[in-house]
Amino acid sequence: MTELAAAKAALKTQAVETPSWAYGNSGTRFKVFAQPGVPRTPEEKLDDAAKVHEFTGVAPTVALHIPWDKVEDYAALAKHAEDRGVRLGAINSNTFQDDDFRLGSICHPDAAVRRKAVGHLLECVDIMDATGSRDLKLWFADGTNYPGQDDIRARQDRLAEGLAEVYERLGEGQRMLLEYKLFEPAFYTTDVPDWGTAYAHCLKLGPKARVVVDTGHHAPGTNIEFIVATLLREGRLGGFDFNSRFYADDDLMAGAADPFQLFRIMYEVVRGGGLTPGVAFMLDQCHNIEAKIPAIIRSVMNVQEATAKALLVDRSALAEAQASGDVLGANAVLMDAYDTDVRPLLREVREEMGLDPEPLAAYRRSGWAEKTVAERVGGEQAGWGA
Repeated sequence: MTELAAAKAALKTQAVETPSWAYGNSGTRFKVFAQPGVPRTPEEKLDDAAKVHEFTGVAPTVALHIPWDKVEDYAALAKHAEDRGVRLGAINSNTFQDDDFRLGSICHPDAAVRRKAVGHLLECVDIMDATGSRDLKLWFADGTNYPGQDDIRARQDRLAEGLAEVYERLGEGQRMLLEYKLFEPAFYTTDVPDWGTAYAHCLKLGPKARVVVDTGHHAPGTNIEFIVATLLREGRLGGFDFNSRFYADDDLMAGAADPFQLFRIMYEVVRGGGLTPGVAFMLDQCHNIEAKIPAIIRSVMNVQEATAKALLVDRSALAEAQASGDVLGANAVLMDAYDTDVRPLLREVREEMGLDPEPLAAYRRSGWAEKTVAERVGGEQAGWGA
C-alpha cells in the first residue's frame, strides 16, 4: 500500500465523538444564549448528532452527560441512536452543579458529600451497562480558593479512595478516563490540575484507568504534544477532548485558535500509534455565538485536516534528518507536511466514502436547520441551566 493509500485508509476509519451538550444552549459565565431550533430532549440531541455523522462520515458516536441527558430508559435511547445511524459513547459525570459540592465532591471534607458524589459516579457506571458505553469520563471541579482552606494531601487521599471504589465497579471492557484541568472553578489548588496527577492516580488504579487530554486545560505555552507523546509511550492515553483556547478553557471550535498545535498533537498521535480505537477522539466545546451543527461539522473537519497533514509527514526523511543533526532539515520536513493543502485529499476521501465532498455545504442544502427551527417550538430547550 502506498503512503497516500495508507493515509486515505486511516482517514476513512478515523472516528470523532461529538458531545451531546454542544447541541444545547450554552454561554458565558454571565449568560446562556438561546438559539432557535435547539434540542429539547436527549433524543433531539441525537437527531442533530446524526446529521453531523451523515455529512462527515466520521462522527459515529455521541457522548452523554449525566444528569443533563438523564432518561428513564437508556436501552431505548441507545435504540433511538442506532435507528439514526449513530451510537452512544462516553458517559460524562457531573459533580459540579449541586449545592452540596460547593467545597468539592469526591474530595469534600464531609464524608456524606463524598458518598453522594461517589454514588453519582456509580450511577454513571450503571448507565454504561445499559447503553453499552465503554468509557466513563471524569472531570472534577474540586479544589480550594484559599491557603489553609483544606488539607491538600488529605484531599488527594479522598480522591484516591473514591476513584478506587468506582474503578472496582467497572465491568469487562469498561474504562475510566480521568481528565485534568489547570484551574477553574478553584483558583488556589485544583485537585486534578495536570497530567502528572491524573497519571499517578491512573497508575495506582490499574490498566482500565487512562488519562484524557483536554486541549484547553493547560497553562499558556504548555507543550501538549510532549504530554501526548509521553502518555502514548506509557500506554496511558485514553483520549482527547478537542477544542481551542486563546487564554484559558475557552472551549472554542477545535483548531480555530492554533491549527499548528493541533497538527503537532496529531503528529505525535500518528508517530505513537495512537490512531486506534484505544484512543478516543472527542470534541468538548460550546457554541455560544455561532450555529451549533455547522460549528461541530467544522471542528470535525479541522481534526481531519490536522490528521491528514500528520499522516503525510515523511517520517523516513524526518528520521534521517534527526539522526544527522540536521535541525533545519528536520523542521522543514514537518513544515512541508503542515503547509500541504489537504482539502483536495479529504474531498477525495469523502467521495470514495459515498459522501458529499463539502460537508458544510451539504448540510446547509439539507434544510435541517430550517426544519428544526420550525418544529422545535415550545418545551424547554436543553442547556447548561446556568
